[in-house]
Amino acid sequence: MYFEYNKALIAQVKKIDDAKWSQSNKCWYITYRDDYSEHLLHMIKDVDLKDEVLRTVNKPQKINLIKHRIEIRHNKKDHLLYINVPYVLKEKIKKLEGAQWHAGSRLWVAFDHDENLRQIKENIARQDVIIKITESDFSLKKVKKHTYDYLDKLSGLHEKELNHFSEWMKQKRYSGNTIKIYRSCLRVFFRYYSTKPIEEVTVKDIEHFNFNFILKNNYSPKTQNQYISAIKTFYVKMKGINYDLVHIERPIEGRKLPKVIPIEDVQAFLAGIPNIKHKTALSTIYSLGLRRSELLNLQLEDIDFKRDVVHILNAKGKKDRDLPLPGKLKELLIVYNRQIKPLKWLIEGQDPGTPYSPTSLSSIFKQYLSRVIKNHNFTLHSLRHSYATHLLDMGVDLRIIQEFLGHKSSRTTEIYTHVSMKNLQNVKNPIDGFDI
Repeated sequence: MYFEYNKALIAQVKKIDDAKWSQSNKCWYITYRDDYSEHLLHMIKDVDLKDEVLRTVNKPQKINLIKHRIEIRHNKKDHLLYINVPYVLKEKIKKLEGAQWHAGSRLWVAFDHDENLRQIKENIARQDVIIKITESDFSLKKVKKHTYDYLDKLSGLHEKELNHFSEWMKQKRYSGNTIKIYRSCLRVFFRYYSTKPIEEVTVKDIEHFNFNFILKNNYSPKTQNQYISAIKTFYVKMKGINYDLVHIERPIEGRKLPKVIPIEDVQAFLAGIPNIKHKTALSTIYSLGLRRSELLNLQLEDIDFKRDVVHILNAKGKKDRDLPLPGKLKELLIVYNRQIKPLKWLIEGQDPGTPYSPTSLSSIFKQYLSRVIKNHNFTLHSLRHSYATHLLDMGVDLRIIQEFLGHKSSRTTEIYTHVSMKNLQNVKNPIDGFDI
């Protein structure tokens, strides 16, 4: 509805249910009805106002409301939105989580989180804006060529053996992650010897692969171990071939100390998260010392609010453990459940009843921590390391921390004694007694 400024008429229009003023189009919107002018006339008692309605409001006007178009390419693999937006709307796009301007392509890039998509649909979409979202493989990330990209493709027989290997590992109850890694490693090994029958591969061939492919291409000690374990599991354990692989040296991995976020920064980081789903996810990881997979596999039924217990089921090493539910986390979970109402998983994805994306979880961690610690190099797993170290600094017994973290060996937990500074800082250094 377009009409000249009239305070009395505006007051009448405001009485209509769902009446909204559009600042950009300088008009009023009301829910459509065939008799909208008669409806107004019925409400208005003032004769002059009735004339105003008949003169302007009832006058048909052909108006093109579409002024702006926003095109969004949704790359689900990268978990990113590539946004082509008019300059006048850039301020709204800048408010999206992870929003960054890519000058080279003249595009805005933002995370494809639930909150961003909601913001786009509810706060950016208007009567004069068309938003087109399409799934796309478009990416600004540089695709890195892997050394195995240059190997031959697998034969049908090799594919059949790989599928058999996967089924065998599933029957042996190997974890999903182990099956994925071993299958990937064995695929590369088969491609390296693509012209050689599987049964004719010798120990010398395995040694040759270890030296001329893994070591020559500077693979990490961890990756080298995974390749050797995958090959050994396939040939020795599944095929039953009596290969003497003992003398194939496994790399000695150096001991890297875990990276710990200062407790003050963790507090500021968690307190500064505005999105309740993201706050709940990252607070749960820290306060329970969870692995990423443990949080993503956590279901609503695993949390006992009456006993204040959280059940971590089928974790690493097929082990279950029970953890005490902290009071502060319990309060947050109650508010979160009331607002978000998840169906099955504690932290769900864009579609209700589906688990959250691992990549998205790591992305929101990096984004929010960057607000507290600029240019940090912490990973999501650093929250678990920080939790354990902070407990040790508070004087909690190492055996209890081992139970909390679900470590099979106490030697794994002992690494936190090397990063906890509480006892070390109490030692008086000889230089403190020098007069320098």
